[in-house]
Amino acid sequence: MQALHLVIISGLSGSGKTHAIKCFEDLGFFCVDNLPPALLPKFTELCLQQGGDIRNVALGIDIRERGFFGDFFANLDRLKSLGYAVELLFFEARDEVLVRRFSESRRPHPLLPQSPVLDGVRLERERLLDLKQRADRIIDTSDLTVHELKDLLARHYLRQDESPHMAVSLLTFGFKFGVPYDTDLLFDVRFLRNPNFVPELKVLTGEDPRVQAHVLDDPDAKAFLDHLESMLRFLLPLYERERRSYLTIAIGCTGGRHRSVAIASRLRDSFAASGREIILRHRDLHKS
Repeated sequence: MQALHLVIISGLSGSGKTHAIKCFEDLGFFCVDNLPPALLPKFTELCLQQGGDIRNVALGIDIRERGFFGDFFANLDRLKSLGYAVELLFFEARDEVLVRRFSESRRPHPLLPQSPVLDGVRLERERLLDLKQRADRIIDTSDLTVHELKDLLARHYLRQDESPHMAVSLLTFGFKFGVPYDTDLLFDVRFLRNPNFVPELKVLTGEDPRVQAHVLDDPDAKAFLDHLESMLRFLLPLYERERRSYLTIAIGCTGGRHRSVAIASRLRDSFAASGREIILRHRDLHKS
């Protein structure tokens, strides 16, 4: 039988279900939010027909009407009886926390949109009592930040050998063509000596060994690279600890052809030698 890990996410409105779905997506789960409960068996069947491409699934399901419970519980029990790893994950929070969250978002409670939020919270809590009692795991998000919730879910649902590695990209650019907006860290290397003023180097790029030698033989370049490598070796594990999916590091010079390219190339090679692969992209390398 094909292995299928199915996590069904439900619980109180405002307790963090939508954010949990996003967290599961970051953990590599195939996610669907607001799946009608009646479609659970058919959806599971479709996942199994994908030939093993879909193994970890997280479904957001809202069940507020008691009439849904009978069929939902029957389908849940049937899937478990067939040997599938199915888990019902229930989210909740304290009344005062839910009321505050609704107040901050200025949204009415979906069950009683014309009434005070607390009335809706209490009604929903009552209606979902049976669902909560059937839950395999209950998470109270009252005192959790979004980052703590993501870390909690990762500890529970991500095997160590499945831990995704943060994708690190180096982007070179020229300030004369504008600063890139899709970057997390940015470094300006216009203080280094410029091959553009050396006639035989001007027509070349930072990918050429002669340009690299001219830039990297500069004592300031060597000192800069030492400091930058040291800082990144400190920072990258910390970003990974926050379970970031990607990090973009931009390095800029005047035209994006010489200094930034030479520095980024050396940085990429240095990290590759220590086992970390870094994607290198040149935005303005071939612009005049």
